[in-house]
Amino acid sequence: MKRIFADANVFLRFFQRDDEDQRHRASRLLHEAAAGVHQLVTGPPVLFEVAWTLRSSYRLTREECLAVLYRILALPGLEVTDRSRVEAALQLAVAGGGEFADAYIAASIEPTNCQCVATFNRKHFEKMGAPLCEF
Repeated sequence: MKRIFADANVFLRFFQRDDEDQRHRASRLLHEAAAGVHQLVTGPPVLFEVAWTLRSSYRLTREECLAVLYRILALPGLEVTDRSRVEAALQLAVAGGGEFADAYIAASIEPTNCQCVATFNRKHFEKMGAPLCEF
């Protein structure tokens, strides 16, 4: 089976419907993956780009953005690298009111055997319960 790495714009065009030709092509690719014609793969950097674009260019709320990310994870025929950490990050973002990128960092502390996160963005990490380093 052919494995295809999907970039952020595939998901953006599918969910935002702002370019009908690209939406149709993205839809066909995603439906073929769901049917087992090929295996789509994507990873956290793509999801960061999707989240950033949805927030900055499309002006979606944080909640709307997180809902799209959940919908991406639910797509049949899509393998997400580091899926368990992505899922943990989404749960943290929803529960703690954070953005996906910060939540991914917070979700990475324990699995990487770190004791805390060094950041100047303390308030966002505190809301997610992340241990903070003093430096």
